[in-house]
Amino acid sequence: MHPRQTIIELFSTFLEFAEDRVRGWVWVPRLRRSMQNGLKQLPDSKSSENFWAIYWYKLWLQQSHSLAREHLSAYLQETCYWSAQKIVNSLANTRHRLSDCFQIAIAEIDKVLKGFKPQQGFSFKSYASATFRGVIIDTLRQRQEVDFCSDWALLHRLSQKRLEKSLTNAGVTSNQIERYWLAWTCFKTLYTPKHTADTQQLSAPDPATWNVIAQLYNSERYSQLSSPGQECSPATIEHWLTQCVKWVRHYLYPQVSSLNQPKPGKKSGELGDYLLDEQESLLKEIIAEEETQEREAQKTQLHNVLVLALKQLQTQEQQILQLYYGQGLTQQQIGQQFDMKQYTVSRKLAKACEFLLIALANWSQQTSHISLNSSVLKDMSAVLEEWLQEYFENPIQQC
Repeated sequence: MHPRQTIIELFSTFLEFAEDRVRGWVWVPRLRRSMQNGLKQLPDSKSSENFWAIYWYKLWLQQSHSLAREHLSAYLQETCYWSAQKIVNSLANTRHRLSDCFQIAIAEIDKVLKGFKPQQGFSFKSYASATFRGVIIDTLRQRQEVDFCSDWALLHRLSQKRLEKSLTNAGVTSNQIERYWLAWTCFKTLYTPKHTADTQQLSAPDPATWNVIAQLYNSERYSQLSSPGQECSPATIEHWLTQCVKWVRHYLYPQVSSLNQPKPGKKSGELGDYLLDEQESLLKEIIAEEETQEREAQKTQLHNVLVLALKQLQTQEQQILQLYYGQGLTQQQIGQQFDMKQYTVSRKLAKACEFLLIALANWSQQTSHISLNSSVLKDMSAVLEEWLQEYFENPIQQC
């Protein structure tokens, strides 16, 4: 995979895979036209990679146009690729292909956009890298469970939270979600595996069991549902649960939307053709700002504060952080190196991170006069996590 050279390439091309190898870069004409029009309106001094990343991010914030989303998706192609490759390389005897992991991550570009906060001082690519890795790991964990489970075993392993999210994602109404939930609860109560080995390949209940499940549902609906509705037959309960499984699998295997979408409400034409006026107004606004320099200065200050705090930790705590964030070792693997229990490693990690978080919080209060609350501390924890990942993965920063 050869690196992209120009700003237009960075924001207008996408990786193309052949089997599990990168074939090359593919141009998207409307994105290239969009970048060419934008660059005509900019002085050369402003034509930087970071400038355009923030520009498209701000346009996405204002109106969530798919054109801005596509530009950012193009920009993050390498970041997504290297995140996927790192995960695949870390998995022994994995059956998951690099191209699959790449698609899993890039499909969640909206998660990156919604979570990114420029004011916290981290680059767009650094935040995206951490988010992509988390998405891939979570998805593979879910798929490992789903791939080996029959429909009925999946229903047994399912949590109420995941069931409700799946139904909500499918557009099911709240009243119907209640009914599906009660049917699922009755199923889990009355139909359980007889042996531990049955947990992954559980077969469908027999007719007698379906009758008992339906009877329980019909008796419980008066006390459990806001609107009891009509009495349900065993066939109806079975149909509901079968449909639930389809929605759950669809939720765990999200579909990637096509990039070639017309403007909403139009049968033809490309979305980028309608955005030139909006681009021009936003460009004028961003050119007048000096946010890039301020962000870089804030990022440097934050880095220096955390490096200083890191040096105050005990040598063993620093080594544990290096192994956990830099080499990607699990707590159990780290424990084996230091001849200690996993829970001891966990406690030392938590203690070290807490010390660094306090240093970050104190610095934020002094420089930005931020009032600390649970929401702010949660955001700071995310910033710290990203910094630790970036710091220990890049030896140059540790010099």
